[in-house]
Amino acid sequence: MFLPGDKDQESSVIEQVGDYIIGHVSNSDSANPIIKIPSIFGIDMSVTKHVFMLWFVAIITSLIIILPVRKFLRNSDYKPSILSNGIEAIVQFIRDSIVLPNVGAKWVNTWTPLVLTFFFFILFANGIGMVPVFDVISLLNKFFFDSYFLKRLTEGGATATGNFHVTAGLATITFFAIMIAGSLAHGFINHWKNLVPHGLPWPVYIILIPIELMGMFVKPFALTMRLAANMTGGHIAILALLSLIAIFAEIFQSAVAGIGVAAISVPMATAISGLEIIVVLVQAYVFTLLTAVFIGMAINVHH
Repeated sequence: MFLPGDKDQESSVIEQVGDYIIGHVSNSDSANPIIKIPSIFGIDMSVTKHVFMLWFVAIITSLIIILPVRKFLRNSDYKPSILSNGIEAIVQFIRDSIVLPNVGAKWVNTWTPLVLTFFFFILFANGIGMVPVFDVISLLNKFFFDSYFLKRLTEGGATATGNFHVTAGLATITFFAIMIAGSLAHGFINHWKNLVPHGLPWPVYIILIPIELMGMFVKPFALTMRLAANMTGGHIAILALLSLIAIFAEIFQSAVAGIGVAAISVPMATAISGLEIIVVLVQAYVFTLLTAVFIGMAINVHH
């Protein structure tokens, strides 16, 4: 991770703080990834910071969610732990309160696994982004290891869901799930016919059909922007507030000025961090809720 003063000692803190903030929330430089892998069919397969975070989140999700569930399914005498009871409560809530009211009883078992996967993956990705794992690694590397690999690993942001490519990938799955759900429920041809109400005068369809087609792409676009923007905005706000300490210390050429600003900026940054914890939960819930709503709209057509 880039720290003020690491690049050019003669440049001011004000000139460095912008690069510091952007460097924290952005992905690794594609020219210098963590692990360089040759392109396959023109696709760069190198491991960047956010790719590594996706792997890390997938492993954590598997250990905390998938393994206990599979253990429960294999052993009929399995005594649930506190973790298993918590997972069961969340699964039941999402199935009965989110998926069932939107898709209906007939399709609830079909689409609950997808919605649960979204919820747990996004929840862990958002939550891990709040833990300064890579900041700690960066400090340890700076003072003890001096490893180039660790230096590359800690450059960039740690919240994978703050990457618009990641959220776009999740939203793309929702986009195709909507079409599959409608096709399974009504047939492929009828699904597309159900995009617009029936029995309207034909001139109305000239306007209505393009609007509905645009709406198909607006839904995943809204999911993409909402999740990524919320997970990125909080980190930028926290870093901007903490950077005020160094900025004011340099402007007034006094450590006292920096300490005085810290008395205000640190509590504000702490408050925003607390708000970010709520955002972690809310954004996972909102993404899964909207996914269930959009799939339900394709299944239960009401015009």
